[in-house]
Amino acid sequence: MLKSVKRRAVTCTVLMALAMMTAACKNTPASSESSPSPSAEPAKPAQQAEAAAPADTSGKKFTLGISLPTADHGWMGALVANAKEEAEKHKASNIDYILYTAKDPAKQTADIEDLITKEVDAIVMLPMESGAMTPAAEKVAGANIPLIVVDRAVNTESYRTYIGGDNYGIGYGDAKYLVESLTKKKGKAEGKVVEISGVPSTVTDLRSKGFRDYIKNFPGIEIVASQPGDFTREKALKATENILQANKQIDAVYSQDDDMTIGIVQAIRDAGRQDDMFIVSSGGMKEIYQMMKEKSKPEIVVSLTYSPTMSGTAVNLATKILQGKGLEGFWEKSIPHNIVLEATPVTPDNVDQFYKADAKY
Repeated sequence: MLKSVKRRAVTCTVLMALAMMTAACKNTPASSESSPSPSAEPAKPAQQAEAAAPADTSGKKFTLGISLPTADHGWMGALVANAKEEAEKHKASNIDYILYTAKDPAKQTADIEDLITKEVDAIVMLPMESGAMTPAAEKVAGANIPLIVVDRAVNTESYRTYIGGDNYGIGYGDAKYLVESLTKKKGKAEGKVVEISGVPSTVTDLRSKGFRDYIKNFPGIEIVASQPGDFTREKALKATENILQANKQIDAVYSQDDDMTIGIVQAIRDAGRQDDMFIVSSGGMKEIYQMMKEKSKPEIVVSLTYSPTMSGTAVNLATKILQGKGLEGFWEKSIPHNIVLEATPVTPDNVDQFYKADAKY
């Protein structure tokens, strides 16, 4: 397991615990190999100073705007539910909320503009696409409304706080498990692998970069194909079918998302090639954990956690910013500019520690 992933994330893991956020998974020991993650930049001093909240906001009423993609798959469904659950908790503290969901960037941009018109006091946004939603983020900043960005970053520093998983670490970690598994299977690090990627976003870019940065150290391993599955099992199924038809030999599949892995597994089984290859994945989905427990084929070697609880954390952070509160145990009143959560490897060896039959995801 990955030491540097744990080192990168340990501060934020402690931060979340102190803020009384609920973590979806428990920490496990890290590995001896790792790489620095470029997934977040330190906050700028001016931004921290500007973000300082009023000393006393007791009794004041606020409205929080929440803009998320439509819940069209398991992870996003859990994320929307977690955001709403956390927002409901704060109604008693004079913080109401407006929650919009969108199927495309145009609709999400319109939703953000509507929230600005309604003069909400803060906005939590998970961008449909990083580039497409950057202008909307700039509009929020221009209206002097604190913006908390979740999961997929935007191409600007105008947001108040970003919270997401260690996407570079996920790609790097999946590559490490892939290399180790190929070496165990073949006696050396060689083989033909494919990648099923997500939607155009910083999440996809970082997961691809982390994967390639590790794989490039092993010239015997060839990435023979890479196609987008857009973080949905249906599109991942189709992409995998195309790749299987075009490639007679595939030793491993790198799936950037557990929802996509469900579609990938189906395509591999339909082709009768479940004994030919294994999968490395990410997300921490209970269906994937169940496959690990059952030791079903194709084998899923690892799924690195990427918890949808981050939306609940984002909503909670927004309420603290509005109320001028810091994090418990921190002397500083300013919420950090970037928060990167730990990616914990879950494997068939430790899956029983993480599997919960009643989990939302």
